[in-house]
Amino acid sequence: MKNTTELKGNWNEIKGKLKQKFSVLTDDDLLLADGKKDELIGRLQIKLGKTKEEIRQLISQL
Repeated sequence: MKNTTELKGNWNEIKGKLKQKFSVLTDDDLLLADGKKDELIGRLQIKLGKTKEEIRQLISQL
């Protein structure tokens, strides 16, 4: 998975791609607050039914 700085820099683009790929995701699901990366991943795990590693790989591939 991209480091936190890279992730924040490209987050709007990544967020848009995730919403296109998974229509069940909302803006609230994809909030990336400082120090809350693990919370975001947990929220995506619940919403998408994927493991933490699958979520990280998915984000890295976008």
